[in-house]
Parts: sequence; C-alpha cells; structure tokens
Amino acid sequence: MAVSEPAGPRRPWDTARSRIDGVAGMFLVFDDRSSDSPFVERVWCCHSEHAGRFLSIASSHWEMVVTRHKGRTTLTVRGPETKATAIDCPAEGEWLGIRFRLGTFMPQLPVANLLDRQDVNLPGATGRSFWLNGSAWEYPDFENAEAFVARLVKRGVIARDRAVEDALRGVYSALSIRSVQRHFLQATGMTHSTFRQIERARYATNLLKQGVSILDTVHEAGFFDQAHLTRSLKHLIGQTPAKIISQEEQLSFLYKTTPSR
Repeated sequence: MAVSEPAGPRRPWDTARSRIDGVAGMFLVFDDRSSDSPFVERVWCCHSEHAGRFLSIASSHWEMVVTRHKGRTTLTVRGPETKATAIDCPAEGEWLGIRFRLGTFMPQLPVANLLDRQDVNLPGATGRSFWLNGSAWEYPDFENAEAFVARLVKRGVIARDRAVEDALRGVYSALSIRSVQRHFLQATGMTHSTFRQIERARYATNLLKQGVSILDTVHEAGFFDQAHLTRSLKHLIGQTPAKIISQEEQLSFLYKTTPSR
C-alpha cells in the first residue's frame, strides 16, 4: 500500500529483507519508522513477494493506507481491529500506512464506523491524487507523511482529543472518569479496557517471536495463566502461542511495543 516515487525511488523495505529471509510462510516485507508528529504514531510500508494469505491481527489504531497494485493507486481509511482476520493478499502489491496516535480522529468519519475492517476507500481524482472533503489531495509517501497530515490538521480534516492522552496517563484533570471514558470511546472506537487487551496481546506476540518462553511471556505481559494467554492470542492474533513461536504464518504489521496493563 505505497505510492510510486520519482526516478530512482527509495525502497525502504530493501533494508528489511532479512526480516523474512529463510522464514517459511513469510511473503510481506515491512519497513517502518516512528514519528515526532503529535498526530502520527508510526509510518510503515511494505510489499508482497508473492500472493498469499496472512492474519490481520488486532490493532487499536486507525490508519490511512495507500495501496498501489497493477498501476492503480487507492487511499483507504482503515479502522482499528478488535479480532484477528485471515486476509488474501495479491502479488506485487505495495503499501504505505500512516498509523495515527490514539486520540487522533476525523470529525466527519467516526472511528467507530470503521471498526473491524469497515474500511472506506476514498475516490481517486487523478493518478497522483484523491478526493477528501471536496478537495483533491496528493497521495503521501514514506518521507512526507507528516507534512501531509499537518495539512489535513490545518484544514480541520483531522483533530485530536487530549482527554484520550489523559486516560492513557491516568490523569483525569477537570473531567470525571466517566467523561474521560466517553471521550476515549468516541475518539478511538473502543473502550480503554479493549485497548489494553489488544496492546497486551501484541506485546506478548513480540515476546514470543523474540524467543521468550510461553511461561515467561505469561508473567511479563501480565496474563493470569497460560490458558488466559492462549485464549487472548487466538482471538486477537489468530494463533496459539506455539504457532507464534514457530513463525509459520504471515502476520500483518507488528512492531515492538511496551506492555499496557
């Protein structure tokens, strides 16, 4: 889901080839970077080595994703996911994703309406642009994602609810706990409890992929016991702990996180 670039395009995933070399079942090559934007959590890109099926794992963040496949470019607004879903992926596809910080939202497109793959594809304007709120916008790329988002913010297309940041830090200021919870649900499309469950499952998955034992993962990620870990990962990641350790099946974009309890 990435856009084409001028002559001599930079292919960030070239530096990430080692992530899939020699790993059976892996056909998506990812690269990503963090962001210093108050609205953007991370920017990622990837391409498919061949067609295949992967598990789109639970995620608490919404994204804008640019897809380029067979000469066609599309921008999709993709919501959070509260469960794992098996997805078919085409060969020779390229993707760019802008993952937004929790609390960032589009006032005219509630996050709750996008939940669990109720994605919205924005209409194309030209081969290099798309329509959004009555204006044509040029597709972003890996380098200018923050500048693109800054323009959206300036035009009021994207906003941020600071009450969500307060909830994440456990600070409620002048708002009651119930008010903050309501703000959290409206801005993110999910409850704070669901967010914590998703982040804990993703953290546990990273631990297992790094070689941490199942029992140590139970303790480190804050699960009650191994059965609790297994139930959570099967629902949110789509695999048991043992399957995650074997790394036999392709997962969607996953990066290192800190535990959220």
